[in-house]
Amino acid sequence: MVLSIDRGLHWAILVLTAPFPRSIRVRLRYRLLKRLQLRLLDRASVMMIRHPKTGGTWLRTMLTHLYAQHYGIGHRRVFKSDELHRQNKRLPRWAITNGLASWERVVAELFQQQSPRLDGKKTLFIARHPGDIVVSWYIQYTKRTKAFKRELLEWEATRPIDRENISREAFIRHPDFGLPWLIRYHNFWAAMLKDRPDALIIRYEDLRLDTANTLARIAGFIGEPFTAEEIAATVEFTDFDNMRKLEKDNYFQNNSLKLRNPNDPEMRKVRRAKVGAFRDDLGPDLLDWIDQTLNEELDPVFGYGPLAEPPQRSANG
Repeated sequence: MVLSIDRGLHWAILVLTAPFPRSIRVRLRYRLLKRLQLRLLDRASVMMIRHPKTGGTWLRTMLTHLYAQHYGIGHRRVFKSDELHRQNKRLPRWAITNGLASWERVVAELFQQQSPRLDGKKTLFIARHPGDIVVSWYIQYTKRTKAFKRELLEWEATRPIDRENISREAFIRHPDFGLPWLIRYHNFWAAMLKDRPDALIIRYEDLRLDTANTLARIAGFIGEPFTAEEIAATVEFTDFDNMRKLEKDNYFQNNSLKLRNPNDPEMRKVRRAKVGAFRDDLGPDLLDWIDQTLNEELDPVFGYGPLAEPPQRSANG
């Protein structure tokens, strides 16, 4: 088993600050995790910016499988920072980040400053229709998100949130967690990554609907010589049905990928992975509000018009 030094430092910060009162604990964690984020970024050559429920874990699983095939490394621990490099020095260190929330906002600040610390790094941004994100994010936040992360996110929120009692509609409309936040998030990164030759925007919808070609495009961007045969094998391995089976069998060594409650289908890490599923889940009034809000406020670069069909190409191509 290859353990990440970076992840070890992350958990050391959480453990060592746990005994402090909440007000002190939160500030300490914010400060220390921010420093760790900068450390990760400085050492990384590739950065993946993704919001929870945009398919980032699925993409990391695919990339881990591709690296394993091509370079002969293990694939049961999905990388998050230095795991690849620790197995083969030729492989990159990655920085996986939201880039805009809580301590991870330091990444956004570097982009705003056009900091030289970003020089030589490639940035891969994963977009997804905010309607699909927000429904899955509601389940993730109320059922799976770790307590320390909720505490930090809620510490900076402008409006309180009651995780145990908030309704799905109230969450969707919440300014700091729901659709308004997701629109700000996408718009910010659209502006920051525009015209950057070292950045690539990939949509979850493209990855779902044309997995092999989208993976090949990502491989070309990060400079990896994965073959068509390796990509085909990875597409088969990370197929939705097989991912469900792997989660049920606790195949992966990452705690975040383990099945926590087999009796609660909403607790699955791999839920439905369906493009446009939010339209089956929500009532007409809420759908109308989502469509109108996206139409008025979301950057059109992503192609998520309110009446658009499921997209067939990626946002940058």
